[in-house]
Amino acid sequence: MPELGVNIDHVATVRQARGTYEPDPVWAAALAELGGADGITLHLREDRRHILDRDLEILRQTVTVKLNLEMACDEGVVEIACRTKPDQATLVPERREELTTEGGLDVYGQRDRIGHVIGRLRDAGISVSLFLDPEDRQIEAAAELGADAVELHTGRYALARPGADRQKELNIQEAAAAQVRAAGMVLHAGHGLTYHNVKPIAAIEAMHELNIGHSIVARAIMVGFQQAVREMKDLVS
Repeated sequence: MPELGVNIDHVATVRQARGTYEPDPVWAAALAELGGADGITLHLREDRRHILDRDLEILRQTVTVKLNLEMACDEGVVEIACRTKPDQATLVPERREELTTEGGLDVYGQRDRIGHVIGRLRDAGISVSLFLDPEDRQIEAAAELGADAVELHTGRYALARPGADRQKELNIQEAAAAQVRAAGMVLHAGHGLTYHNVKPIAAIEAMHELNIGHSIVARAIMVGFQQAVREMKDLVS
């Protein structure tokens, strides 16, 4: 049964829209735990557009489940990660013009840089996951660099029309998942997953962790955060 990592970035996005103190992503994390979340995910971006250093510091002290820090290979953020020691760091690409992370990390083309960051994080006792498109050469490069896990980017699957197009993308995800497992890495997935499309991804063999944010926060506006997490957890299970 996959674990559910709840991404709380969009709670912070609402807060930052007014530059005030609410809604507090720290409260959202506590409610997510009460709803059954197995992990809390947050992305400390270089431009601090939503999650702030303060949020990470408090969450490291208060979260009782896995704390997963999404981050780019930015030297300043790497230093913060090594100091705060989240349970897991997920390396993602980052561009200031994007609304949210789009596309996987280019491990194949940036081996030296990413390998250096993986080494620093692992020396600090932090497990490292890489957010990758479901492509053979990217997964092979991740294995060569000694990543602990790969989070498959499910964006194309999520955007595909139901029917043949979505089945094609699901087949690609399943093939990539088999490659991750064969390489001895832990299998994660995320991006664009919703209450309507999550079940086939959750059912992939040996799927260990799903990270979901926007859909849960959108549902929470209507039914509350704890209930929204509980509903997604039921689907993942």
